Amino acid sequence: MSAVLKTIRDFMEKEGIPGRDGYALEASEKTFPDGAQWRIEIAGVERASTMAAMIDEAKKRNVVVHRAVATVGGSTYCDLQELKDMARMAKDAGIEVVMTTGHRKAWDTGSKELSTKEGVMQAFRLRGSDAISLHIADIMRNIEAGFRGFLVYDEGVLSILNKMREEGVIPKECFFKWSVFGGYCSAAGGKVVEKMGVNSINPISDVSLPILSGMRKAIDIPMDVYVIIVDEFGGMYRAYETPEIAKVASPVYFKIEPGTLTKKHSFLYTALQKGWSHGKCSASP
Repeated sequence: MSAVLKTIRDFMEKEGIPGRDGYALEASEKTFPDGAQWRIEIAGVERASTMAAMIDEAKKRNVVVHRAVATVGGSTYCDLQELKDMARMAKDAGIEVVMTTGHRKAWDTGSKELSTKEGVMQAFRLRGSDAISLHIADIMRNIEAGFRGFLVYDEGVLSILNKMREEGVIPKECFFKWSVFGGYCSAAGGKVVEKMGVNSINPISDVSLPILSGMRKAIDIPMDVYVIIVDEFGGMYRAYETPEIAKVASPVYFKIEPGTLTKKHSFLYTALQKGWSHGKCSASP
């Protein structure tokens, strides 16, 4: 190793960031408060009818769904009564819900860059103060409906929301999940948003076990790791890796995003019903 690399990596270690990814795949000693190493997150619960169908299917399969990411297309598509219905169903089923607020692409419909091949890589942020205020207003509408969990993907918005939570403008029990659209995939990035107040982080979908291990050394918040992912994000099927993911990344949510699936993928649900040696999952969210 060159002297330059050693200097850089030593400095990273001093800052609490591993100088190398975790190739040793050391077991994480961190867990959820109840001792669980992993939990289940279902994404794409768009409407009250979808919530009802998910809860019914989970009961049929005897699978505990701990968390749902809802209204991924944007909660402005739901009126207040539908939001209240979703909140009530989730509460009765003991499911934590993360709401995706606003029109998720952009409040400013003049966002041309977002629609271009290259611009889409850099335009997934809210445009201007008007957009931010409208976005947060929709979060407050969801709070009125009974929700406390919200997806965030804009550091500027996160800084405002965290300050609002600290000062009691929004309930102190609100929690924020950093979205995959935030694009973080390193221990350094995870540490940044953890310091800014997020309560869990969704790394990009194809991060390796050594990267997850490195991130876990740097941060304490749960990581939300894709085990089934839509084709648009790569179509990976990582259910077979879940014991190793739980080992190195605990506490972790196994994130299931509906996509192009086949009957063979029912393996995941069967395996989750039986449990694995690494997954001390409790029944409560």
